[in-house]
Amino acid sequence: MSQLVAINRICFGGYDDGCGMPKRARDLTALEVARLRHPGKGGNASYAVGNVSGLMLQCTSGGARTWLLRTLVGARRREIGLGGYPDVPLADAVRRAREAKDKIRVGVDPVEERKASRAALAAAQARGLTFTNAVDRYLVAKLDAFKNAKHRSQWEMTLKTYAGPELGPLLVSDIGVQDVLRVLQPIWKTKTETASRLRGRIEAVLAWATVAGHRTGDNPARWAGNLKELLPAPAKVAGSDNQPAVQLDDAVRWFKSLRNRDGIGSRALEFVALTACRSQEVRGATWDEIDLDKALWIVPAARMKMNREHRVPLTADSTALLRALPRLADSKLVFPSIKGGQLSDMTLSATMRRIHDADIGDGNGGFIDRASKRPAVPHGLRSTFRDWVAERTTFPGDMAEVSLAHKVSNAVEAAYRRGDQVEKRRAMMAAWADFLAGRAAKDNVLQLREAMA
Repeated sequence: MSQLVAINRICFGGYDDGCGMPKRARDLTALEVARLRHPGKGGNASYAVGNVSGLMLQCTSGGARTWLLRTLVGARRREIGLGGYPDVPLADAVRRAREAKDKIRVGVDPVEERKASRAALAAAQARGLTFTNAVDRYLVAKLDAFKNAKHRSQWEMTLKTYAGPELGPLLVSDIGVQDVLRVLQPIWKTKTETASRLRGRIEAVLAWATVAGHRTGDNPARWAGNLKELLPAPAKVAGSDNQPAVQLDDAVRWFKSLRNRDGIGSRALEFVALTACRSQEVRGATWDEIDLDKALWIVPAARMKMNREHRVPLTADSTALLRALPRLADSKLVFPSIKGGQLSDMTLSATMRRIHDADIGDGNGGFIDRASKRPAVPHGLRSTFRDWVAERTTFPGDMAEVSLAHKVSNAVEAAYRRGDQVEKRRAMMAAWADFLAGRAAKDNVLQLREAMA
């Protein structure tokens, strides 16, 4: 056998027709393909495996094996890579080779098509933006639109807490209506106001992403003609958004249980109850905001929801609580965490849950909201205070609203009432402390006279 014929048989799997040229390669089996190896010397060795004309297995001296399809595309000779062996077995290589030839027959160059696909993928990845990154870039772009750092922080925290787990890792270009629904539906009926604001914020971020060229099409978080058809109107379910509150008949028992607990979280929750302030206002309180001699706490506008300074009269119970607190030399916070930073809202919520569970363990019913039948939460203490003013006292309702730092709904009244009634509110808060502590309350008429004096 001549040397040329031997090479043909090794490299092409053919046989001699008497003229020294290989005929069509015979179809190799999967086992035969597995046995193909580089001969040990020279450059890359290619073996025709049959099944599809031009299908080759290329073997390198380093032991790598790769599928190639040698064929003509128009007037150009091409070597089209079909993947590595054994990751791509013989059957898959045959299928890929046939698909490539089918494209060639209709005038498509598989090599150029692959280049175009890779270029399109690279361009898409360059434009690709996850929702988490979109939130960050949106907040930077709209920084001047936020009234203050607190407002920006609220935006960021709401999106991170509720939207982040579902939407965070997704590309904004891939987010659809069902993705947004997965975020909103779990809280739409229980936290309607929060969910409604969240929807608007998601819509704003995705609108920015569209204008910035990171997505196309309708905004999946849009309300009109979109989510409006899938979710009940917020006004129809807003009543269920009230935070579960301790019932008035249970308030004394709850407060006694709280005072029997140690820990900075318990003291912070006690201060929340006594002042009827929001959890974040108490958790962020610093000693320089408090004047113990004047029994007055001034919360700066930057830390208030309404962006307006709030003066809180401190009762004897409140000042006694503050004077008994240890002070950390390296922290200005009144209620610092163990590590010195600000307490988390979960710390107060966890204390509330433990009080509820312990009450059930004592054979009582726990502390359940009268309307929703859900366990009371820290923010619900403000509702307990408001119910107490309305149902158990003759203190003016507008004075209670000032204590809660609520916006006055009557524009005329708000314009004329420039003061904050801080000294009149002091008598009301003292009566509230007496009520919580179970001390005999003064006659309501006397309370009113003292408050209005």
